[in-house]
Amino acid sequence: MQDIRVQREPFDAGAEITAFLATVPRSGGVATFIGQVRDFRESGETVHAMTLEHYPGMADRALKALAVDAAQRWPLDGALIIHRYGELHPGEAIVLVATAAAHRGDAFAACEFLMDWLKTKAPFWKKEATSAGTSWVSASAGDDARAERWKD
Repeated sequence: MQDIRVQREPFDAGAEITAFLATVPRSGGVATFIGQVRDFRESGETVHAMTLEHYPGMADRALKALAVDAAQRWPLDGALIIHRYGELHPGEAIVLVATAAAHRGDAFAACEFLMDWLKTKAPFWKKEATSAGTSWVSASAGDDARAERWKD
């Protein structure tokens, strides 16, 4: 079971995880990750808002292909990806990833893989608003290095 959503609306992570668990009752391990807007940049500036932009059809297809890739790498019982777009503020959830498998190792690895690729390869563009103005955010060298681990 794969549930992939790109949406503007906030989501209730607890309710989404509970609903996901109901679809994978035989799974022995479920891993989850929730990413939220931070209120600071690495430089120390305060972040007031983040705007995420995307190409609707392209983003949907890319996330679905990513979930298929994860399911080919690990024996997953299910995957959930919810990724928001639009203007978000510190503390608001941006992304929820959940993976389920017979064993925790597969669930953990698949969840980490999905997040590493979402952070670096998914067609979303982020712009942060600080007191100094707005600027586009690119993947960090650390994010790129993490994603490189998963190349075949």
